[in-house]
Amino acid sequence: MRKFKSIQVRAGALAIAVSLITPSVAYAQTPVTPKEPESVLGEITVTAQKREQKSQDVGIAIAAISGSQLRALNVVDSRDIAQLTPGVHISGNLAGLNVQYTIRGVAQNDFSDISEAPNAVYLDEGYIAVGQGQSFATFDIDRVEVLKGPQGTLFGRNATGGLVHFVTTKPTFDRVKGYAEVRGGLFDTAANAGVFHGEAALNIPLTDTLAIRFGGQWNKQGAFIKNLYPAGAVGAAPWPGAGANLGDNDTISGRFTALYQPSSSAKLTLSINAAHTKTGTAPYQNKATVNVFDAKGELVDVVNAAPNETRASICANGQDCGSDMGNTGHFGAPYGRPVPGGDFFGYIAPGGWNTSSDFSFKNVNHIDTFGANLTGEFNIASDITLTSVTDYKQFKKLVLDDVDGGPENQLINYAGLDAHTVTQELRLNGKAENVTWATGLYYLYMDNRNIFGLGIPPNSTVPGGPIDIGLNARLVSNSYSAFGQIDWKFAPKFTVVIGARIVQEEKSFNFRQGLWSAPNPLLPQPGEPFAVIGPNNGAPYAAKSGQTLWAGKFQLEYRPVGGLLLYAGVNRGVKAGSFNAPLAGGLPITVDYLPYKAEVLYNYEGGFKYTFPDGKTRLNASAFYYDYKNYQAFLFTGVSGVVINAPDKTYGIEGELRTSPIRGLDIGLTAAYTHATVEGVPLRLGGPYTRNVQPTYSPRVQANAIVRYGWEALGGRFSVGGDVDYTGKFYYNLRNFTADQVPGTWMVNTSVDYKVSDWTFTAAIKNLTNVRVGVIGFDLAGLCGCNQISYKPPRLFSFSARYEF
Repeated sequence: MRKFKSIQVRAGALAIAVSLITPSVAYAQTPVTPKEPESVLGEITVTAQKREQKSQDVGIAIAAISGSQLRALNVVDSRDIAQLTPGVHISGNLAGLNVQYTIRGVAQNDFSDISEAPNAVYLDEGYIAVGQGQSFATFDIDRVEVLKGPQGTLFGRNATGGLVHFVTTKPTFDRVKGYAEVRGGLFDTAANAGVFHGEAALNIPLTDTLAIRFGGQWNKQGAFIKNLYPAGAVGAAPWPGAGANLGDNDTISGRFTALYQPSSSAKLTLSINAAHTKTGTAPYQNKATVNVFDAKGELVDVVNAAPNETRASICANGQDCGSDMGNTGHFGAPYGRPVPGGDFFGYIAPGGWNTSSDFSFKNVNHIDTFGANLTGEFNIASDITLTSVTDYKQFKKLVLDDVDGGPENQLINYAGLDAHTVTQELRLNGKAENVTWATGLYYLYMDNRNIFGLGIPPNSTVPGGPIDIGLNARLVSNSYSAFGQIDWKFAPKFTVVIGARIVQEEKSFNFRQGLWSAPNPLLPQPGEPFAVIGPNNGAPYAAKSGQTLWAGKFQLEYRPVGGLLLYAGVNRGVKAGSFNAPLAGGLPITVDYLPYKAEVLYNYEGGFKYTFPDGKTRLNASAFYYDYKNYQAFLFTGVSGVVINAPDKTYGIEGELRTSPIRGLDIGLTAAYTHATVEGVPLRLGGPYTRNVQPTYSPRVQANAIVRYGWEALGGRFSVGGDVDYTGKFYYNLRNFTADQVPGTWMVNTSVDYKVSDWTFTAAIKNLTNVRVGVIGFDLAGLCGCNQISYKPPRLFSFSARYEF
């Protein structure tokens, strides 16, 4: 309670500051009559094809959400976009500290920070190369565009499965304006965790040609998982301060944007952003699991431990096969579980939003992001525009978590990153009587340094500590590409779209595994390792690669009547091959598994978009078939994993209905069915068994419903609404073992708004039914007799006030 009171005091202080600042700004302005709020489901303008178009006019499956729509739906985090977009899901690692999007079953949940996702994320056309940067607060956002299917023709990087593009609000020349918003809340758990969120933006036109905009936010979230440690403790604490509650977050971020428009034919936009996050240990929770072996001694399943289970693992004859607590890859003694239904150490998770975790510390994780973007737009002829986008990003982090998620002092996991990316795009856009075209050049430089490992902390039950068993990896990438696309209206109702991109990819990779003396478990890999180990006969590994790749698009569009678009085509997407940086684990990995090949996706897709004549209803649908060559799938076994290449076949259908049948009422229904199969996946590297499996973090069924109604009353406007999201079952391990499945869940959110003059007040409940929605998990049944799982936050009651001027 004391922590929540502190948050309340800070919220009050910011609210007072806002009240002191905003009247002086408003005094200098002419009062503006507030307009009627934008429809939650209204159509918006997108740049999915690198030019402004209405989303209904683009032959791509797009989910577009404006900034005001995000606010109405109480979206404050980039991860929430997936909940509103069927066919899109969240994957990642480190209990959500690293986030990746899954689109139509296309995913790669490699926890190495040198890997790139097959679904690209952009901020103002600047590519976000690492998972760390893909989770951020959605403050002062103009819109979000989610494009499904390969987008490699016009977008510069790895958009095999699709992309998510966040577009920030830009400065304007009309007047001084802005907003300030504060939000406070309380999680419904025994941890009594509070939430404070404050954000503000200010637009200032300095001259007729120069305008600037400042935006910032501070999010302070209390730890919502109650830690009961030292309940069930095995061994002494790993470090002073152990046992903190889990799930906290303290993030401050800001953005400065300057718009310089010296003439009607030239415009320069400079944007600088930075964010700093402190969190406690990653919020994983433990559940007891059991390995199952067949008569050949091969691992064929992992199941949840029954309440009376006493075996460490199960042999084909039903006897106890022992455990692999030493992480050697060989199962044997010790046998049994100290407590029936518990893990190897006798721990039974208390359930709900409670845990007992020994390696849990406040403010030990640090994540920093910095970016700068310079975009120039020049009208060099009456119908030709030159665009230059120069983007720089830097990512740094050090995060730690408890491997077993329980009270036993066994092992810890750490990850560190220092990455820099530079991208440059030069693009020409033009149009003639029946032709619209775009062509350009793109360059990416990425220098990614990653440390990753397991630590044996002081007082651990694992002998030999304190020590780090870890890796260093550095991947430097240079990518050059040329692209072009033409839309030719060759008949009054027909348009053909043809596009292509050619890519030259160059990579340089250095990798080593080692052992470090690490007396402080919060400061991993100090100095140089005292021994080098690894798959290259215990020596460092270095390699270079060069690849020439191409993506392409051919699509036919037909507009038989006004408001109706029919489209069908084939799209070829590519993602470059790269290198694995596996953690030292019990199962052997040879150097043959370090490089992996480029993946190629052929997407055959057709669909329609229809806007009813009254303009109040939109009905869209699409069907697709993916034929993958060398799909890059992440296989996690033991305590490590590698990306492997395997064939993949995926098909599915998506649909959306959005309508506003009467004034003030918005209804939206969306659904997606995706059937994805990765073929011939080995249960272990070099093992005798393979299976056809469902890719990780890829639910087959997703659906979302939004209902919102607004009316005038008490001198203002009330709005009440809610959204319901269903996510079908999915697996967090490619082997599709029984215990690695997250069941299907429903999540409900609701809110009430009251807008009067320039103020908006909102009362909201997220996760109304307080369900536990699994997000990310790891299978560690052989190491601790348990799996790790993280969940979306519990029920949150919140109230916010927003002032616009």
